[in-house]
Amino acid sequence: MDLNRLSKIRQDLHQIPELGFQEKKTQTYLLTVLKKLPQEHLKIETWRTGILVKVIGNNSKRVIGFRADMDGLPIQENTGLSYQSKHEGYMHACGHDFHMTIALGALFQLASQPIDDDVVFIFQPAEEGPGGALPMLESELFAEFRPDYIFALHISPELPVGIVSSRAGLLFANTSELFLDFKGKGGHAAYPHMTDDMVVAASTFVSQLQQIVSRRVDPIESAVVTIGKITGGTVQNVIAEHARIEGTIRTANASTINKIKTEIELFVKGFEQSHHCEISIDYGSNYYQVYNTKAYVDQFKQIIQSSGKAKWLEASAAMTGEDFGYFLRDIPGFMFWLGVDSAYGLHHSKLNPNESALEVGMHVVEQTIRELKFV
Repeated sequence: MDLNRLSKIRQDLHQIPELGFQEKKTQTYLLTVLKKLPQEHLKIETWRTGILVKVIGNNSKRVIGFRADMDGLPIQENTGLSYQSKHEGYMHACGHDFHMTIALGALFQLASQPIDDDVVFIFQPAEEGPGGALPMLESELFAEFRPDYIFALHISPELPVGIVSSRAGLLFANTSELFLDFKGKGGHAAYPHMTDDMVVAASTFVSQLQQIVSRRVDPIESAVVTIGKITGGTVQNVIAEHARIEGTIRTANASTINKIKTEIELFVKGFEQSHHCEISIDYGSNYYQVYNTKAYVDQFKQIIQSSGKAKWLEASAAMTGEDFGYFLRDIPGFMFWLGVDSAYGLHHSKLNPNESALEVGMHVVEQTIRELKFV
């Protein structure tokens, strides 16, 4: 599949971003493209709004898996592109349109020229939330397609086109969303002593929350609690009876995130008494760490260095989160960064990846599938 066709597919997908488990137009579009491929070696099944595609090998002894995520984000696009999102308030701001297109390109090549082993392409919904990897992994249908090893990519706006980057061990952190609702007693701004002010309570809570990482977590263990949003009240002269804070927890160790949650819950119990309020906690979507299998990363590095299609860059671990971690928890494999050279980063309303990276990604994925050996 050449770059022009890849670009057309990517631009079509870019215009129809949908939230997790709502990817109906995306699923329909992917199925339309898949039906145009040679069908002799293909087995196609749908799972909720996702798709599983098996390329049946010539003499299969194992199954290789590649995952591409499908959903968009609730972000209003501001790129000004001729093919920008047609869905008001939604955008493929994390590059999942790229991931799906690259998967289709590699799938086209393999459907035309299968290898000996079976290859499963996993089009997974709801990576951004509420989380599609774990329920897909646990489904009866996935058991029929389950690979022996698996890999995936994520675009990197910071890296130039032609750069591929990964590392053995931890690549992405354990992550959890964090939502806390504060309920107290509102009233007139002139009579604070007759109220329980939830703006003051939530503000104080945010400041003191940071002590959990600084004083309850081993300094050697990387961890961060970030509050990105705080809301409360209705008007300037009314003391708020409700406030809400929203944030994330990120850790390098799976057990540390559980410790932080335990400490938050203990903190909440005491805080409710001292600030005369009720606090409810919701951890939202939780993602397991992306931990790459060293034997496969070592092979992948050699493939890249000998391919002539891309250059290798050793990655650093990051506190970003990725739903793909659940697959790697149960199945050996790895994830890698693909350089796309955008002036704006992931989750930005002006993210604009260089489409020449589509061809690089397709060749890297196809070559890896053809050359990576089972360990």
